[in-house]
Amino acid sequence: MKRRTFIKNIPLSIGGIIMTNSLPFSEKKDKKLGVALVGLGNYSMRQLGPALLETQNCYLAGIVTGTPEKAEKWAKQYNIPSKNVYNYQNFDSIKDNPDIDIVYIVLPNSMHAEYTIRAAKAGKHVICEKPMAMNVKECEQMIAACQAAKVKLAIGYRLHYEPHHLEMRRLATEKVYGAVKIVNSSLGYAMADPKSWRLNKDMGGGGAIMDLGVYAIQGARRTVNELPSSVLAQGFVSDKTIFKGIYEAMMFQMTYPSGAISNSETTYGAFFDRLYATTASEWFELRPSFGAGLATGNSSKGKIEFKRDSYQQIKQMDAFAENIVKNTPVLASGEEGVIDLKIIEAIKKSADKGGKRVEMQW
Repeated sequence: MKRRTFIKNIPLSIGGIIMTNSLPFSEKKDKKLGVALVGLGNYSMRQLGPALLETQNCYLAGIVTGTPEKAEKWAKQYNIPSKNVYNYQNFDSIKDNPDIDIVYIVLPNSMHAEYTIRAAKAGKHVICEKPMAMNVKECEQMIAACQAAKVKLAIGYRLHYEPHHLEMRRLATEKVYGAVKIVNSSLGYAMADPKSWRLNKDMGGGGAIMDLGVYAIQGARRTVNELPSSVLAQGFVSDKTIFKGIYEAMMFQMTYPSGAISNSETTYGAFFDRLYATTASEWFELRPSFGAGLATGNSSKGKIEFKRDSYQQIKQMDAFAENIVKNTPVLASGEEGVIDLKIIEAIKKSADKGGKRVEMQW
């Protein structure tokens, strides 16, 4: 099961509360903000491109790719004028294009910082895919560049806007079933392709913990609604000929100031997808949880059901466009991205030291 293949989009007619992150603009009338996708891989092809056909506040205005065949195909499919088609050599000239308001970075992790900073210097607002960067230092440089250019920065955290995940957070924060005691947050799938950049330490930064681990970390800390006070972790590698210098699997625990504990697993060797929370006498969960469009909820009191959008990225991108027009704070902010990289760095440190607990400094 490949990384994006299992993320299918199945529109369902389920009764429930519809979140209102994506509201039509009153300030700009019918004017939508133009988005340029930088990188036309599987995620852009299967998720972001189609989602931008349904967004209310933004649209696909341009593309950046190093493959002429992709450029031709996308330009035809999405009716993109040639002046809005860029490659990596002429990317910086995007600053002169008024059609492009937002640049969405969908590149390998090692390129996130460079292209976010270049987009900011071009005067464009930025969405950067997760993980935000290779390390905390790069994250801080990205934030500083966007602040200096007076542009907004968002991270591609679609689940910050997904109603099932927002309900998990509400149930925990409002203690609907009592105070949360333990959370299990896990995501993994079998992916042992040595040709994938995600298994290249210099491009991916550390294997499953950098890729899928971000979901497990966010699922836990956002449900508890606290920052962890400490972490401990163990890393495992079953085949060192494939997983070179990175962990194939990571098991980690986070403790929180309230006394809550989260246990998580992330791996490239097996499949699991679950977010579970328990109180003294009740429980609530999403299983599956993290795949785009797949969240299914249940609890000791009954099902957790909400109407689904065809693509979760619709709310994500529309919300960011609205933040730009109304000059409001970004929910999935660069600061959120820094938090996750700090936790990832602590998890790696603990695993490298054989599972020694690492205290977090906030």
